[in-house]
Amino acid sequence: MNDFLPFTRPTIDEETIAAVADVLRSGWLTSGPRVQAFEAALSAYCGGRTVRAFNSGTAALEVALRLAKVGAGDTVITTPLTWVATANVILEVGATPVFVDVDPATRNIDLDQLADRITPQTKAIIPVDLAGLPVDRDRLYAIAGKHSLRVIEDAAQSFGSTWNGQRIGTGQNFVAFSFHANKNITTGEGGALVLPEDIDPALCERLRLQGFQRFADGGMDVDVLGGKFNLTDIAAAIGLGQLKRLDEFTACRRELVQRYFAGLDRTLGLQLPLADFSNSNWHMFHVLLPDGTDRGAFIASMREKGIGIGVHYPALHLFSLYRAMGFKPGNFPQAERIGASIVTLPLFPTMQDADVDRVCAALMQTLTRPLA
Repeated sequence: MNDFLPFTRPTIDEETIAAVADVLRSGWLTSGPRVQAFEAALSAYCGGRTVRAFNSGTAALEVALRLAKVGAGDTVITTPLTWVATANVILEVGATPVFVDVDPATRNIDLDQLADRITPQTKAIIPVDLAGLPVDRDRLYAIAGKHSLRVIEDAAQSFGSTWNGQRIGTGQNFVAFSFHANKNITTGEGGALVLPEDIDPALCERLRLQGFQRFADGGMDVDVLGGKFNLTDIAAAIGLGQLKRLDEFTACRRELVQRYFAGLDRTLGLQLPLADFSNSNWHMFHVLLPDGTDRGAFIASMREKGIGIGVHYPALHLFSLYRAMGFKPGNFPQAERIGASIVTLPLFPTMQDADVDRVCAALMQTLTRPLA
């Protein structure tokens, strides 16, 4: 059997490995000069906006909600087709998540349904750029502006994406990025938050680290309840090396996805994603399995052929935590349909054309034979 092909794999070059070794030798391992350099580089990427680094994209989202003064009695609108962290952070700050079903073509939040879910209790909207495909920012912000709502962009999957030529992260609202190991650039674990102009960066920093502030005379104070969300210099060193290669990584992903579109046999009944080669960073390549396919058997069959398959994501309102809050099957039929049949095919920058061809051949073999 050929070597196992995972659904994703980070690309870390020798220069970055050497930079991490330099940090280890320096004796300064936690947040320090490398984090400051990484934040400066991210700020430059985001058009000069203020950026603060975090130990996860989840932490960045939570702090954004706190900075937006979202709390008990408030509701926040988001999508049920995302990693569960998007909704969990809403609960974490004491607010209530309100879900809107997804558009079947983009698989992002259905903006046609968004306005109907806004109430006087709505404080913010968290849109998610699923698999790196941006939500229509023009329509989104028109709706948010009409109702004077904060937008906190969950751009965990869309670092390197654009909307009509403008980089995600260069707008005016909160933008939360993730640099988890499976993202387009990684710090191992990590994230970042791009801040609006009306938000105090110093408050963001205190919320990131226990509400703590230090004074020149040696005094200290804690004036807000913060978390332990800081990024390490070790992680920042990885991020600096990765950021240099972002354009290269994005170009590789787009070329590989184009080969998928060319090589996948349409008679298999797979539903392919929207073919957006202008805006999407192609963080993941999702397909929907044909109706009636046993996904577990499909994943097992592909694994036997040496190919890893991911599932991103089940509809989160059907998890036990959210069922206990009253959500149930049938609430969001598009998200449930997509979540029940979605699979993630291998996609990462060091893949070769032959790897894509191998996946396409395995799909043909698997889906044209009975699954055990």
